[in-house]
Parts: sequence; C-alpha cells; structure tokens
Amino acid sequence: MRIHEFQAKHLLARYGLTAPEGSVAITAREAGEIAQRLGGPVVVKAQIHAGGRARAGGILRAETPAAAEAAAAELLSKALVTAQTGPAGQIVRRVLVERALPARRELHLALLVDSTSGEVMLIGSERGGADIEEQAARGELRIRELRLGAGGEARAQEVADFVAALGLEGALHKQGCALVDGLRRAFVELDASLIEINPLAITEDGRLAALDAKMTLDDNALFRHPELAALRDEDDTSAAELQAQRHQLNYVQLDGDIGMVANGAGLGLATLDMVVAANGRPANFMDIRTTAKSLDIAHGFGLLLDNPATRAILINVHGGGMQACDTIAEGLGIALRRTGRSLPLVVRLAGNNADFGRSRLQNFGCAVIDCPDMWTAATKAVALAQRGA
Repeated sequence: MRIHEFQAKHLLARYGLTAPEGSVAITAREAGEIAQRLGGPVVVKAQIHAGGRARAGGILRAETPAAAEAAAAELLSKALVTAQTGPAGQIVRRVLVERALPARRELHLALLVDSTSGEVMLIGSERGGADIEEQAARGELRIRELRLGAGGEARAQEVADFVAALGLEGALHKQGCALVDGLRRAFVELDASLIEINPLAITEDGRLAALDAKMTLDDNALFRHPELAALRDEDDTSAAELQAQRHQLNYVQLDGDIGMVANGAGLGLATLDMVVAANGRPANFMDIRTTAKSLDIAHGFGLLLDNPATRAILINVHGGGMQACDTIAEGLGIALRRTGRSLPLVVRLAGNNADFGRSRLQNFGCAVIDCPDMWTAATKAVALAQRGA
C-alpha cells in the first residue's frame, strides 16, 4: 500500500526525520492560507501515488500566498500525467504546501527489500534529485549499498562507513547515522517494503531535511497496523481492488480478455508471463491469499465474471498446506451460480486435494478444460479467448 508524501513525512517524523514545515490543502483558498501562515516562498506539491511530479509540472514554487493559491488552483482536480502514471494520469485531490528550503547539496537515501535475497537493503548516493535513475544508468552516479539482513540489523561501524561514503562529515555525519538508524527502525516496525528520501537536502544552516519522501507498506501486514490501514487513499484505488482487499485477494485490473486466478504472487506473475508469451492479454492479476475462505474466493471469481471484457478464465492453482484445490473449486462454483454467466474455463490444478478439486467442479456442473501443466493451460486459454473475440 502506497501512502502520500505528507503521510510518509508525518510517520517518519516519529523516527527522527526532519522535513520542511507545511500542511495539506484540498482547496486553493486553504493553500493560500497555509502559505500566509508559513511566510516567505513556498512549494506547492501535487499529492499523487507516482514519481516524476516535478517534470510533469506537479511541483510549483510560489513566492506569495496569492501565488500559492493560484498554483493550487492549477493543480487541484487536474489529471497529472507523469512517467509513472500512464497516459490517463492521476487526479490531484490534495496538495502539500511547504516552506521552500534552499539546499546546499542533495543526496539520495532509501531502504527496500532485495527481491533476490529477501534482505533489507540500504542504498544511497552522494547526489539526489529527479533524474537519479538516468544518472545511475549512464554510469555517472555511484550507488552505495549496505545489506541489513532479513531483520534490518546493522552494526554501528557499517552505518558510519556508509554515511561517510555519502560525503557527510562532522555534525552532518552524526545526523546521517541517526537518520539511517531511525529509518531502519521505521522500516521494520511499520512493516514497510520501501522508504525513499529523494532528495535528502543539506540545508544552508547545516541540517539534513527530507524534501520528498515515498513510502510503501506491506499490505499483508496491515492487520498488525489498523492505524496505517486507515491511511489508504480510497480515491486512488478502484472499487474492485478495494473489495478484493477486503476479501483476502490481491487484485489488479488490466486491459486484456483472459481472467486469471492463482494462489501465490509468484505463481500469479509466472502465469501472467506465460499468457503474454502465448500472445494473450490478461484481464487482471489475482492472487488468492492463504487466509481466503470459499466465499472470499467466490467474490474474486465474481470480479472476473462481471468484467464484460473477460472471454475466458484461466485458473492455475497449486494447493498447499493452508489452502486446498477443493476450496478454490468451491469458490468458483458459488460464483458461477451467483452470476449465471458462462465462460470457457481452463484449469490447472496440482498439489493438495487436486483430484478432489476436480470432482467438486464436476459436482458444481462446471464444464472445464483440465490441463496437465501451466504452458498448456496458458496456450489453451489464449486460443479460447481469441476464438471468442
């Protein structure tokens, strides 16, 4: 779950992060009032879940309260298109008005989960800003790395060496070590999967301050953090995806015609890749969590059946210890009875209760195409969808 910049800065302030003074506005008039209260130049920043805002005109400097009000009026209700939003953009529903803070130098600092090792990784560079990825790709920027293990632990000397490598000395080095320690604790305690401070500014008076902050929280850990779950911006999440979350499903709507179901994110992504490799177009990504019951699963299948673009459904399930194939088969049967819609069903069942799952489908009267492996299932689903086009 991604949260907005102002939310990330508020959360991380508890762990020692310093940011420019500011407040959120949902109207242009409020933005002007905040600028009046802050005094001096301000920055008016669109709050959307995407990077690249500055290049897209989503971050505007205002010298006066009247200019801040005009900047907010320009941004609010606008569909801001950045390199990360897609062509439709994202609607700006709120802006962050912050005191403009001159920077002597900008750095980059982030914590993330390394997808290869599963370890928490601290990365940073002595320069930051909007084009850091391009600079790194061109070999113009050295990215420092420090692996913190699965639990985010770090020895003080390792952190000190890492901070020194970013070019921070004296009082700034001490601040940097304290900031890294705070971000590390925040990452673990809040069950984050990403914390990124870019740029991290060295101010004219010798302080470290976050000019921007991005934060992503692990959806699967939100049951431990109801106060964090409440930060979800439902305006930026489709109704179908919200309902799926409440039914123990990870669901993303896509623009294809093959409805896809898997139990496990890795299996789901592999299935999606196979469908694309077979020249098919997935209509969605759906991962059934181990905590889902048959009625939750029925809701997920209902999302696929209710989508008029869906022409075939591909079910790729490997039953494990907590979730058997028959539970998923039962969910499908319930959904078919509820919706009354009939679509070609391609099924690949393996693992716990696979044979029982097939018998449950027969008992529900489901006419399925049973496939022995993933590639056969993917190619068959693509052929059926193209035939029905």
